[in-house]
Amino acid sequence: MGQERTLSLVIPAKDEQDNIAALITEIFRVMRDYPDFEVVLVDDGSSDQTLNIALRSARSVGGRLVTVRHDQSIGQSGALATGIRRARGTLIATMDGDGQNDPADIPALLQKVNTIKNPDFCIAGYRKNRKDTAWKRFQSQLANRVRDALLHDGVPDTGCGLKLFPRETFLRLPWFDHGHRFIPALVRGIGGEIAVVEVHHRPRMAGTSKYNAWNRAWAGILDLLGVMWLLHRTRVPAISQVADADTVASTAESH
Repeated sequence: MGQERTLSLVIPAKDEQDNIAALITEIFRVMRDYPDFEVVLVDDGSSDQTLNIALRSARSVGGRLVTVRHDQSIGQSGALATGIRRARGTLIATMDGDGQNDPADIPALLQKVNTIKNPDFCIAGYRKNRKDTAWKRFQSQLANRVRDALLHDGVPDTGCGLKLFPRETFLRLPWFDHGHRFIPALVRGIGGEIAVVEVHHRPRMAGTSKYNAWNRAWAGILDLLGVMWLLHRTRVPAISQVADADTVASTAESH
């Protein structure tokens, strides 16, 4: 494993005051024994009490919560980028703020890390049994099939918010609005390894989704074309040898 890994869980949230308290409490209960664990909550321009409720919940359970607030909403991808840059963990887990992702799945993603040798990787959650409407499931299945056919990222459910990857890997990726849906493809584009772990999915208990069929479809088409272009233009060097100046000098002197 090399150096000891620490974990930051980054959660983008907007207007989730009715879901965030239970989620924060559940997260710290599941992760209470993980060393140096922190949650980074990015309030993406909420008009409710999401941030204050999250802070009170973290204080009540004694967990480390880092908070960042955007004055205006910039979207889930921008919020994730803000949180990951503020995080101190060497590993980043991501999760939606609506409570549909199950924190109990985080240890399984961490366990999967032990099977990966590549320093760049993404472990993606797969919501095999989604708790959404039939129409929403149909949209997602269609989008995933089209995306995989064009990008070959090998991920059956790229829309799942639960993912795990090294912070340094993320910082190497090109980033754009809606980029969170293409993290596996972007990681593969820089030579990284992709793994999939089946995770639970829960019904939304309160609030409303920030997406609808129109904004999902239109943004998805534009972004898919953009990611195809990025991957086509990306070149990963195959390095066969590395030597520093001291090594070269000492080798020359020995002769």
